[in-house]
Amino acid sequence: MEELTGKNILVTGATSGIGQAIAARLVAEGSNVALNYRNDINKLDDTKKMIEKMTSKMDNKGGQYLPVEGDVSEEKDILRMYDEVIKKWGSLDILVNNAGIQIYDPSEQVETDDFDKVINVNLRGAYLCAREAIQHFLNTEKKGIILNVSSVHEIIPRPQYVSYAISKGGIKSMTQTLALEYAPYGIRVNAIAPGATDTSINDDWLDDPQKKQAMKRRIPLGRVGTPEEMAAAAAFLMSDEAQYITGQTLFIDGGMTLYPNFLNS
Repeated sequence: MEELTGKNILVTGATSGIGQAIAARLVAEGSNVALNYRNDINKLDDTKKMIEKMTSKMDNKGGQYLPVEGDVSEEKDILRMYDEVIKKWGSLDILVNNAGIQIYDPSEQVETDDFDKVINVNLRGAYLCAREAIQHFLNTEKKGIILNVSSVHEIIPRPQYVSYAISKGGIKSMTQTLALEYAPYGIRVNAIAPGATDTSINDDWLDDPQKKQAMKRRIPLGRVGTPEEMAAAAAFLMSDEAQYITGQTLFIDGGMTLYPNFLNS
């Protein structure tokens, strides 16, 4: 997608899973990508390998990338990240709100600190990153783009992951609210909602053959998605081909949200 070439993009949570794949795809498209990581810079090694692989596959020289450390649950870290990116490239064109965590516990046993941790990363952090991006877009009169990474669990209840489900429901509402509020300025805000995806955050069932098979039975297409498939959809929503799309969530789930049990009814 030629229109992504030269764009300056910040991807939060770029060291693993879907964020890593999105970052790699964007660099391969020729974008300049700030790779947000938290604490361990060594985790960027896998991201760099994926960038090299995707760039080679797409047969171009790719864009630049800039590691930026920061915890999105900390406002001061977010402000510093933006300062670093804008100092390096002069401006920001696109924000990808991807950083996210989940904590498993029966809902009546969730510790307040754990609940706050998930909300602060997945929802509060995403909002603060979006707020800073929008301020920059308005100040520079830029028709910027925000892409939020949500989940099928913004509409599918997920027992024992109540804070995660709440955070993703909030992402849906935030996406729609910001899209409506800033559409008059040409700022587009959309989301992708991945279904079951082969990433480390899902190791609890990916590493268990019985659980993995049970998950596949919930997916009409009969398989788990890949991070690269999520990245392809994300790239589309950030491209000019999607310039008439805003306030939408694109579900990339193999049909998981289509009430698959009805296949057997």
